[in-house]
Amino acid sequence: MPEEQAKPSLVSSSRHPAFPVEQESLFHEVIELMERDCIPFAISGAFALNQHTGIWRDTKDLDLFLPAAEVARSLELLASDGFATEVPDAVWLAKARRGDYFVDLITGMSNGVVRVEYSWISRAARSEIFGVSARVLAPEELIASKVFVTRRERFDGADICHIIYRTRGRFDWSRLLDLLGEHWQMLYWYLVLYHYVYPADSDCVPREIWEELQQRFKVEVAYPNRAIDFRGSLIDEKMFNIDVVEWGKRNALEEHRRTAELIDLDPGKAA
Repeated sequence: MPEEQAKPSLVSSSRHPAFPVEQESLFHEVIELMERDCIPFAISGAFALNQHTGIWRDTKDLDLFLPAAEVARSLELLASDGFATEVPDAVWLAKARRGDYFVDLITGMSNGVVRVEYSWISRAARSEIFGVSARVLAPEELIASKVFVTRRERFDGADICHIIYRTRGRFDWSRLLDLLGEHWQMLYWYLVLYHYVYPADSDCVPREIWEELQQRFKVEVAYPNRAIDFRGSLIDEKMFNIDVVEWGKRNALEEHRRTAELIDLDPGKAA
């Protein structure tokens, strides 16, 4: 199963990358093309991170989040515009490439837990990206999309801390909790990390959120859910491989991927 591609570690900076003219032109073309065809999508990746934190990253990828039902139509559109297209993993990822640059069409996370829904697009605010008006992923959905990027090779914890810090936590916490559902412990984990990183700014997280998650955790510890014995493979299937292969634990990763909505290459299935 392809994972989120590990990228070289970069020093965080607010300095705007010097994108090549060819890259700017190509990304402009893609965004304009999809806007013109009324495909519901929101820009994520480096551009959404910059929108909410001021941090820039150099990137050759344009990350577009969209519901799985919209991928077939998007790939047809990009192929007609001269892109080579493929679906490396029907659970979460399709790609379009022209020259050295990629467009990633992302429908969720590779473990199948977090899925992009139409509400993600309707909640995204418009901004100008490469001279085109387009929706950019809201901070709640951006955090949700990063919660399970927890591999040994790549960890998005710093991004989540930066989003909370730079937005001063002014976003819909109830929405974020709803997006994560039964996996709320992952958010609690990141909030503890946030508190460690920014101890003087713990008030960026509303007191009621701290209290609610602390209370939930106390109850979980006092009354363990014996029906769920293991979820480590959702965090890193390689590092927790021994649990599944040698210690007989359930393969939570396979279970979630098996029930995920797959990318269907029939464009007629779009809503």
